[in-house]
Amino acid sequence: MHTLVFLSTRQVLQCQSAACQALPLLPRELFPLLFKVAFMDKKTVVLRELVHTWPFPLLSFQQLLQECAHCSRALLQERPSTESMQAVILGLTARLHTPETEAGTQPLVRKHTLRVLDMTGLLDDGVEQDPGTMSMWDCTAAVARTCIAQQQGGTAEPGLAPVPVEVRVDLRVNRASYAFLREALRSSADSPLRLCCRDLRAEDLPMRNTVALLQLLDAGCLRRVDLRFNNLGLRGLSVIIPHVARFQHLASLRLHYVHGDSRQPSVDGEDNFRYFLAQMGRFTCLRELSMGSSLLSGRLDQLLSTLQSPLESLELAFCALLPEDLRFLARSPHAIHLKKLDLSGNDLSGSQLEPFQGLLQAAAATLLHLELTECQLADTQLLATLPVLTRCASLRYLGLYGNPLSMAGLKELLRDSVAQAELRTVVHPFPVDCYEGLPWPPPASVLLEASINEEKFARVEAELHQLLLASGRAHVLWTTDIYGRLAADYFSL
Repeated sequence: MHTLVFLSTRQVLQCQSAACQALPLLPRELFPLLFKVAFMDKKTVVLRELVHTWPFPLLSFQQLLQECAHCSRALLQERPSTESMQAVILGLTARLHTPETEAGTQPLVRKHTLRVLDMTGLLDDGVEQDPGTMSMWDCTAAVARTCIAQQQGGTAEPGLAPVPVEVRVDLRVNRASYAFLREALRSSADSPLRLCCRDLRAEDLPMRNTVALLQLLDAGCLRRVDLRFNNLGLRGLSVIIPHVARFQHLASLRLHYVHGDSRQPSVDGEDNFRYFLAQMGRFTCLRELSMGSSLLSGRLDQLLSTLQSPLESLELAFCALLPEDLRFLARSPHAIHLKKLDLSGNDLSGSQLEPFQGLLQAAAATLLHLELTECQLADTQLLATLPVLTRCASLRYLGLYGNPLSMAGLKELLRDSVAQAELRTVVHPFPVDCYEGLPWPPPASVLLEASINEEKFARVEAELHQLLLASGRAHVLWTTDIYGRLAADYFSL
């Protein structure tokens, strides 16, 4: 449902030329809704003029494109329109090319007020390819081009320098876009359009390029560093980590493949690991740590003991954790603060089960998001864990995909989870009942790749749906879709 104010605003924007002429006469309180409607309906002429004459110091996508009192549509949950994004950038460029003294020719034009354009928080799914929308890669490139053009082309006449505008963005970079983005960051250092990176995601980037990029980022802005598919190992990471540690406000660090070269073990590897630990101790604001596919067997205590503050999100997928690692985590100060925990790919079916249950009990009061994909949890282990799992009263998301659970086990989970009033999403595996001729226990690779009996699974889905209806839990999503962007980002919890 839309309010009358929203519908009236939409009607006003039907004639874009008239709307632009009316902007100087409209109350500034209407500008936020005007921006959302123009962005949503691709009223690019109006959108450009809105940015050009924005009457507040801050223009924030996260504030303006969320669900609001006038419109329930949350545009940040959708990939942004290419036309709308380009209009915002054109409005920003026009603002910088217009001398400030022009404001005197139209006293009601307020274009000199904007100081910060915050474009962070845009959807980054990396999956769907729609030519009418912008991916995070596209947004990064568009902003970078603007920075370079602004520096190369100049702005206003001599003596009429524009007031600087800080543009906050989330940046994605790979080998192909590295040189381009590096030039943009260098250009923005001496430009009225100052690029400020909030979240950096670097994929498959050589070590020297990663270091060069980190050196160009503003230490006061960066919130997250995410290094993916770089396979740095301990040697490469020991070179990069001191450059990351200079970001004292960093709240999230996502690393992968932190282990030594098994062909060259020894002294160098241990020295690199100790150096890595020493650098990790420099972070004062870190709240999320992701160490996916890192060999941490028996070393989790060394890693977590170096941190100055308790973590709220910890991802240890495929880290070959041992029982003593889980016991340490359960006793550590981190456990009672955890909101998000990912133990995917760690075998929890044997001697790890009891310490895992102890960890759940320690985190029960705060845990919101629990990911246990491919943990070799069969019905026996799940049923033994249910009493402590259901104590996680605030849990919103439970991921169990890739575990050898039967329909009977899933039904038991569904019945017991009725007590978890906050639960909204359960990503469950295809029940083992739906496969033909499974080896036992079935390897995760078999569960992920083997064909299922579609007819049997259709009956399973129908039965689960009926059970949800009967328990008054129809609003809870039970799904096998692991690619549906259902897992929450730490900062959205």
